Amino acid sequence: MDIFERLKQAAAADWAAYVEHDFVRQMGDGSLPEAAFRRYLVQDYLFLIQFARAYALATYKSRTLSDMRAAKAGLSAILDLEMDLHVRLCGRWGLSPQDLEAATEHQATVAYTRYVLDCGQAGDLLDLHVALSPCVIGYAEIGARLAADLGAALESHPYRDWIAEYAGEAYQEIASDARRHLDGLAARAMTEARFGELAAMFGKASRLEADFWQMGLEGAKTTN
Repeated sequence: MDIFERLKQAAAADWAAYVEHDFVRQMGDGSLPEAAFRRYLVQDYLFLIQFARAYALATYKSRTLSDMRAAKAGLSAILDLEMDLHVRLCGRWGLSPQDLEAATEHQATVAYTRYVLDCGQAGDLLDLHVALSPCVIGYAEIGARLAADLGAALESHPYRDWIAEYAGEAYQEIASDARRHLDGLAARAMTEARFGELAAMFGKASRLEADFWQMGLEGAKTTN
């Protein structure tokens, strides 16, 4: 069992609240209101800007070239893959990259991104990657599960592009690399006495992810 699986088991309730959230369920069955998805995408674009800063911090915190290269890969995934998806999808509503950057960060966006940055600034590289992992690896698990559940129905699904992106080979490889890197960091820097602190950090990050989904749903309620 690798460190990520151990963290998931230790924070099982928080993890379930995140990956089984109503936002995810409704995205999977196609009932998610477009207003909820649009609000989420705009905020997630701002979210990714802050996560890019977190990977820049990971480079600074790295003590080996392999760790630096892992941080570079994470930064590239955000700037060259995920943000492009958001720009493409939001462009359907007439929103430009400039519009996205000018949007106001929601409290849920600030809460999670600044929590991750604080974990990295106050702790070491392992702390930072544990705080990042619910997002980086969790999105791959969510995307793969939704795609598997939908099967051929994904082709005509309203949220096909998002699901296919995170279920796709490119992102799955990114998540697998992140998971292996996290396990390697734990092998070097974690003691059993420290595991409880890391599990608490992972649990809080997962709760903040659930809050981020909820922000999208509540935006749809206020729009309708």
